Amino acid sequence: MDDNYQVIVVGGGFAGMAAARELGRKRISVLLVDANNYHQFQPLLYQVAASQIGVSAVARPLRSVFRRIRDVRVLTAEVTAIDAAAHTVTTADGTRYQGQVLVIAAGAVPNFFNTPGAQEHSYPLYSLDDAVRLGTVLTRTLETAERENSGATDVVIVGGGPTGVETAGALAENIKYIVPKYFSPALADRCRVHLVDMVPNVLNAFSPKSQAYARARLGKLGVQLHMGQSVGEVRPDGVALADGTEIPARITVWAGGLQAGKIIAESGLEQGRGGRIDVTPELRAPGVEGVYVLGDSANITDDTGAKLPQLGSVAQQSGKWAARNIHADLTGGTRQPFRYSDKGYMAMVGRGAAVAELGRKRIQVQGPLAFASWLGVHLALLPGVRQRIRALSSWAAGYLTHSPTQVFVAKPD
Repeated sequence: MDDNYQVIVVGGGFAGMAAARELGRKRISVLLVDANNYHQFQPLLYQVAASQIGVSAVARPLRSVFRRIRDVRVLTAEVTAIDAAAHTVTTADGTRYQGQVLVIAAGAVPNFFNTPGAQEHSYPLYSLDDAVRLGTVLTRTLETAERENSGATDVVIVGGGPTGVETAGALAENIKYIVPKYFSPALADRCRVHLVDMVPNVLNAFSPKSQAYARARLGKLGVQLHMGQSVGEVRPDGVALADGTEIPARITVWAGGLQAGKIIAESGLEQGRGGRIDVTPELRAPGVEGVYVLGDSANITDDTGAKLPQLGSVAQQSGKWAARNIHADLTGGTRQPFRYSDKGYMAMVGRGAAVAELGRKRIQVQGPLAFASWLGVHLALLPGVRQRIRALSSWAAGYLTHSPTQVFVAKPD
């Protein structure tokens, strides 16, 4: 058993980082454990894959985040076991750490819904490693297609939510603006983007007006929509839909959903939808004292009892709120039920185009104004000043010149 801490936080994502920072500022000793030594800004990973921004714009070293908060210790290690009842975590080297309070914010993993071939042959987009891998494969595929000078170069994206729509729009714009300039117009003519989802509409959580705008914008970019069609199988050379339709493709991107990781299943806590923990209104794990579950590891409700989506803003707010409740636990105060400040939903659908439904009243905005709102919100959420500057400069350069801001080094096949 290593040193004891007042609080152990598992995971350095939006929720874990927010909780650790808030607790550290209250002079509570915290051990923050993450397999990576950086915080990754997941909402912009698709832009890394599409060469629109660089890795340094979406990743910030955790030690940089906490360098002035002395009560937070950052430990780069893989957590292999959690004993929720004992408030302990065990890392890959066998070391066990114990805290008075345990915060589980371990993130999520792709949910392939038992689709044959999906895990083996598709590219998920939920981590920085995923984004770099996909970006490298996209570059290599274009190089190979240019060299062969024949055949279609299609990409299938599975999932019509914000991640799928934003990825489809970014890749379609690359085909429209960058491939003709950097490769050839002939290659661009052979490239197509397909978007597939079993639900009938893109952005299913948005209003019909926002959905119609997104569909029209994607159509203008040349994205071929296959809505209301579930994927029956993912193959190395494309996908087969449940109705027997086959879509040949060199790359399949999986943006079809998330589930809690294996570490949650083995924690001893009862799981709910998506393998996540159905937490109490105070963000605690039910039936266990001193355990909080946050972010993509938890099913969180608002003050009306409605389920909240797996959004960065939900995770960040839950982290801050949990920290206040933990402080109350340790100082004899009173916990308060989580109250979410609903900022709404938004998704970008290409340069200068986005949909936004703002606040609890869901004020609907489309087009350039929504795009400006999207830029402002994402700049505010980025984890550091340098990351904001890098992202803003990349967007300005890319949108004005239609040129990629980064290069993936990929050897020819």
